[in-house]
Amino acid sequence: MIAKPQTDPAIATAAAPAVSWKLRLYVAGQTPRSLVAFANLKRICENHLQGRYTIEVIDLLETPRLAKDDQILAIPTLVRRLPEPARKIIGDLSDTERVLVGLDLIPAPTTSA
Repeated sequence: MIAKPQTDPAIATAAAPAVSWKLRLYVAGQTPRSLVAFANLKRICENHLQGRYTIEVIDLLETPRLAKDDQILAIPTLVRRLPEPARKIIGDLSDTERVLVGLDLIPAPTTSA
């Protein structure tokens, strides 16, 4: 019988690759609102996902057919494609806490009754 090697859970956790975040930001041209949304997204990613994210910007003025893929109804819209499940956040992403909750980076605040 061949013995299976045992893996130390602490080593396995340290060696496991970090979760990669794939984000898609839908905009319509270089409008002030689109630029603010991208700047806010970049800041949030650098502060909370450093080195573990990719951002794909989809300009719907150039490729409107791509809006159908993620069922985009308003812009700017951020779509978290990975990790699953997909999540959407509409707006310029200026409310950092709302974006972090929407991306599941922090838990939603609890309300006291």
